[in-house]
Amino acid sequence: MLLITALFLWFVIHTAVIVIDGLNDDVANVDVAVVLGNKVELDGQPSNRLQARLDKSIELYEEGYYKYIIVSGGIGKEGFDEAKVMKDYLVNHGIPSEVVLEDSDGYNTFKTAQNTKTIMKDINVKSVMVITQYFHITRTKLAFDKVGFDNVYSAHAEIFQLRDLYSIVREFPAYYKYLFVL
Repeated sequence: MLLITALFLWFVIHTAVIVIDGLNDDVANVDVAVVLGNKVELDGQPSNRLQARLDKSIELYEEGYYKYIIVSGGIGKEGFDEAKVMKDYLVNHGIPSEVVLEDSDGYNTFKTAQNTKTIMKDINVKSVMVITQYFHITRTKLAFDKVGFDNVYSAHAEIFQLRDLYSIVREFPAYYKYLFVL
């Protein structure tokens, strides 16, 4: 019983840390923002979650926090290239096409971190900010740290949905998978 209580307490504390970390944006002037992909609706438009991420990237770009935006995602079950849809959304909302770099092979958070490292090396820039849901920030920073980024800044999409409860719980084992397996 003591072990179960200790594990439950660890889960509660770690989950609280994930939420607090994600809700406390750590923004700075950086070279690149990376917007992590999410579902594209059947009509080809970004889901509410993805749109919130993109809107946050627009807001911070307009405030001068970075020069480039990497949009990272894969081809979802709906059949759309998330990165392409993301770039189209940003360009249609006033972001210059030449500053939006596509990563269509960002099928998971770790792959996005690896691909970002390569893209940033190719364009000779070093500093990065990740933009995703608040519950995903801690694991995203861990992935970027594991591929060799020194400082990873972050900002969260300003959207809250009931399904966040599931996502918060999922982040607990996902974090430890990234910590110990990758």
